[in-house]
Amino acid sequence: MQKKIIRKWWKEGVVYQIYPRSFQDTTGNGIGDLQGIIQRLDYIESLGVDIIWLNPVYESPNDDNGYDISNYRNILKAFGSMADFDELLAGMKERGLKLVMDLVVNHTSDEHQWFQESKKSRDNAYRDYYHWWPAEKGTPPKRWSYFDVDSNAWKYDETTDAYYLHYFAVKQPDLNWENSKVRQAVYDLMRFWFDKGVDGFRMDVISFISKDIEFPELPTAYNGKFIPFYSNGPKLHEYLHEMNQTVLSNYDVMTVGEAPGVTIDQALQFVDEDREELNMFFHFDLMELDRAHGQPFLMASELWKLTKFKKIHSDWDAVFSEKGWGSMFLNNHDFPRTVSRWGNDSRTHWFNSATMLQTFLLTMRGTPYFYYGEEIGMTNIRFDNITDYQDINTLNRYKIAQQNNDDLETFIENEKDASRDNARTPMQWNTNEYSGFSVVKPWLKVNTNYEEGINVASQEGKKNSVLNYFRKMVQVRKDQLTLIYGSYQLLLRSNEEVYAYLRTLGKEKCLVLLSFSTQKTYIKIDEIEFKKVTLLISNDEVYETNQVNTFELMPYQACVYKLS
Repeated sequence: MQKKIIRKWWKEGVVYQIYPRSFQDTTGNGIGDLQGIIQRLDYIESLGVDIIWLNPVYESPNDDNGYDISNYRNILKAFGSMADFDELLAGMKERGLKLVMDLVVNHTSDEHQWFQESKKSRDNAYRDYYHWWPAEKGTPPKRWSYFDVDSNAWKYDETTDAYYLHYFAVKQPDLNWENSKVRQAVYDLMRFWFDKGVDGFRMDVISFISKDIEFPELPTAYNGKFIPFYSNGPKLHEYLHEMNQTVLSNYDVMTVGEAPGVTIDQALQFVDEDREELNMFFHFDLMELDRAHGQPFLMASELWKLTKFKKIHSDWDAVFSEKGWGSMFLNNHDFPRTVSRWGNDSRTHWFNSATMLQTFLLTMRGTPYFYYGEEIGMTNIRFDNITDYQDINTLNRYKIAQQNNDDLETFIENEKDASRDNARTPMQWNTNEYSGFSVVKPWLKVNTNYEEGINVASQEGKKNSVLNYFRKMVQVRKDQLTLIYGSYQLLLRSNEEVYAYLRTLGKEKCLVLLSFSTQKTYIKIDEIEFKKVTLLISNDEVYETNQVNTFELMPYQACVYKLS
């Protein structure tokens, strides 16, 4: 039985994520800015994308590159002004582009006025905006922190002889959502941006906002696996429903939650339309596929298997087969570059694997998210020296490794593939110095392969470029509703070289074949019946075979067929 189609712009749109520090510098300080994005709006429009997700541009001390917000209603001066933001938004509207911003409300900066007041005294009006543990109660129960050199989420503050909670960096105290004044303040700032014309929010670690404020000892099942524990707060869904009813339901907007720790059996609690919470969320099962022992930043020694890659996506697709909606992404500002991680960035296979992975995202059910530079096949930079890294996560973990007398060469080798800085290098626009990102040395080094064709200018005029393939593939998705709303059927389940699936909408059928192999492969499709195939797109030459329902695929080749 075919799922009833409820058409929505946020289901049919293609999202393009911009990390503003790294997109385009116009002021000559080595940092990207809002005017840089404005200058590139025609380029973004030319990609065929519909929605821009903009990483934080709010006022911030930048301890965690903008995810530590000191004022939610001001723009960081390094990025420009509110007038620049208004100009950007107007320019996007003129081009039919929608804007989704980051909502970071699990925590603020410690320089936010709320926290500055909160720590002054125990009876301050803002005291309960954050989680405090009075020292006379003893050492607070263990909580783990992402970006703390001691891995301790409690920080002692002598002013009031108490500890405050920070799941992330020490300068990112967690907000107390139990306090209704906090929730109303968050809803007010959401309205502020919606009333400006913003079209939605990507909600940073939204699954962490609810805490058990008794802070009991961690359960034995915890055993170092803190993320599922953090994501299951007792009032999480109460807060999300309240947010929906108080704010979201009054606007035609898109919501996507960053939801680490949310499992398949919990998914519909967030996105079942009848629950009135979120439109979709990001799960992280795929992001764990090549990591060791459940550690989010430790690469596994063995190579990941395509059958597991398929199973993750097939299992999650099944969750949303009747209700809700999913999201599709292969990298973002927190994870290494797509072609380096899931494809093959060698000169031999770079083009095919970059375009094959684009094809994958654009032929699966769920809103596709692309990260700036993914459209030209940008790769990991793989820094050799700790002095080149800028990310607080890498730098703090390096300090921990030093304290533990770990092998620092081994640590750097891991970071070459795992570090978030791989995803944050400046956008590669042309072959000028610094690849046209800036006229001065950027805040983070530019990948030198911009000189070897991985830049916009070199690919613009080249018919068979990663960039122009991306444009064509986006249009294929827009022309085929089957690729957006059609059901999904996995084929060749146990094949470790080819990912094949069928998308079906009514009588329309599309067959997608994706090679993940460095070798030429031959496959036979026996699981479905069809008489004729019409090629919609491929990233390599298509070779006819003499056998019925048999296909020959070149290394990392992608083919999308219409069946009849």
